[in-house]
Amino acid sequence: MARTKVSMDGNTSAAHVSYAFTEVAAIYPITPSSPMAELTDSWSAADKNILGKPARNIFGERVKVVELQSEGGAAGAVHGSLAAGALTTTYTASQGLLLMIPNMYKIAGELLPCVIHVSARCVASHALNIFGDHSDVYACRQTGFAMMAESNPQEIMDLGAVAHLSTIKGRVPFLNFFDGFRTSHEIQKIEVWDTEDLKELVDWDAIEAYRNRSLNPESPVLRGSAENGDIFFQHREACTRYYDALPAIVEDYMNKINAKIGTNYKLFNYYGAPDAERVIVAMGSICDVA
Repeated sequence: MARTKVSMDGNTSAAHVSYAFTEVAAIYPITPSSPMAELTDSWSAADKNILGKPARNIFGERVKVVELQSEGGAAGAVHGSLAAGALTTTYTASQGLLLMIPNMYKIAGELLPCVIHVSARCVASHALNIFGDHSDVYACRQTGFAMMAESNPQEIMDLGAVAHLSTIKGRVPFLNFFDGFRTSHEIQKIEVWDTEDLKELVDWDAIEAYRNRSLNPESPVLRGSAENGDIFFQHREACTRYYDALPAIVEDYMNKINAKIGTNYKLFNYYGAPDAERVIVAMGSICDVA
């Protein structure tokens, strides 16, 4: 399958691939993730994407972009939009991501398909630092979000699609991240997905099932109740089977993408001598350097 080659940075790559799977983008800008939201907004407004084609998602629609008054507001809007049955995305980093944590627990607990794209950035401590480390994404490890990391703009383009496809099929939400400035602003000439090619990979039955579970006044359901410990922990364990199934779903989509474009994406890739005595285990921009 031939794909168009375009020079772009990591943020643009994430914005392009996420646009295809997004009906609503609830945004609030924060360095170095702001270009993802800005590009999504500008493409939707102009109805023209990075390839010069009409900016349409897999449903043939323009993304509805709404800017809130904080990252906490953006996360609340994401949760509400997901509960109403719209595939929803946001983009953030650092303290902005930390403000989303309360809603992330709810999104994961309700098994809502969602991807948050993060250009990982240092969380301010004794001083403000806008450059990349993983202190923000590590703070989200127990929210229930699956986490996927990329090393360069091409991986963001390809594995970003895996994150969106996997959350639709597997129902577990994803935190998709790459290093702030190191990767988010790194410019490479990469191969770009066409929306029509991504449509072929989507589990449309899973989208229909998701829509059918959405909040609807015609078929009311109870959500967000309070439970005592005996019932709460039984319900808390009920999601375990979705997490157990998720690695195989991710691997399956990696294999499907490998078959389409000739790549070799795996859950973990090993490079080096088969008889190596020392191994570097790494994720993020260090991988290409190593």
